[in-house]
Amino acid sequence: MNLAFADIRHHLARFVVTTVGVSALLTAMIGMIGLYRGIVYEALLIINDVGADIWVAQGNRAGPFAETSEVASNLDRRLEGVPGVKQARRFIQFNQQYEIDGRRLRTAVTGLDFPKDAGSWVPLIAGRHFYAGHYEAIADQSLGFIVGDKFRLGRDEYTIVGVAVGQVDMAGDGILFVTIPDAQTLNAFAPSEAILLGRAERTDLRPLGYSKGRIAAVMVALRPGADPEQVRNHIRNWGDVAVLTRADETDILLNGRLWRLRIQILAFVGMTLLVTTIVVGLSIYTMTLEKTNQIALLKLIGARDSLIVRMIVEQASLIGIHAFAWAVLYAYLIFPHFPRTVLITPPDLAAQAVTALVMCVGASWFGIRKALGVRAQEVLS
Repeated sequence: MNLAFADIRHHLARFVVTTVGVSALLTAMIGMIGLYRGIVYEALLIINDVGADIWVAQGNRAGPFAETSEVASNLDRRLEGVPGVKQARRFIQFNQQYEIDGRRLRTAVTGLDFPKDAGSWVPLIAGRHFYAGHYEAIADQSLGFIVGDKFRLGRDEYTIVGVAVGQVDMAGDGILFVTIPDAQTLNAFAPSEAILLGRAERTDLRPLGYSKGRIAAVMVALRPGADPEQVRNHIRNWGDVAVLTRADETDILLNGRLWRLRIQILAFVGMTLLVTTIVVGLSIYTMTLEKTNQIALLKLIGARDSLIVRMIVEQASLIGIHAFAWAVLYAYLIFPHFPRTVLITPPDLAAQAVTALVMCVGASWFGIRKALGVRAQEVLS
């Protein structure tokens, strides 16, 4: 007869309550790790999908994602003359808030170099990619647009020609894709009154932002067989630009902008695991206290300590297994409705399952220590 199952049936309510509480804590752990994975996925979305081998940004800057960057708009022509370069595409991205049809909408405006880049790499669920160089837009579905919607940004009217899925930036803002000239116009837009006041107050009338032929960076695709390091050194010798590979951009984001976030989430996960261990340990300890006489009786009839230890370890393991199973179910039911991406991956779940099991087995030490201290004579007390 399995003593662990027999004892759980005898204290079923306590087992269920403990399992529910532990599963809630494990759900929070899965959510925190999944949230970090989601933020990393969103931060690297364009870097991984756009097909650029090298990013050329403003000199001494880690742009265009980790820092602001501004380079000449004709830099792509210089880069296309570098041996080994297949294509150079201009790039702009900035966050801005607009009021459209009575609702405030914050979006990451991203300029694509049409016709070199018509947005063919953007995954669409409706509509098409760019056919024209002005006044067309592709919007992420989180922005709430449908194909054919018309809206005014600045002084111009734009038409939604495509709706994308999963296209958000590091801050979780939905991306609005437009062409480079339109992005420059939107970034430099100012009300007429502000322009008049500016003319009266200063002599430098140059608009701010990506205007006057300025862009954020240039994306470079290399020819098959080209040596990336050789191309990189060639461009770096110009002295006026920063040359970053895809690996450089990834490292800057993960170990730069997202480093503190990663440490903070790991700290919260550690706290959650500590609380879970304490909850399981207290539950096992209480269950052991309640069956002190039964343990004493087992010792009186000659039961070995290993039998009692196995019973307690099995109880703790069953709590961990059932709690984690429910936590995974809760995670798949709840987290898809979160406003930010919570990315749950099988390797993460496997690691978390092992962690939860080890944690519960470790928490059984409190009950084991108490059980081993019970004497057979206590059955008479």
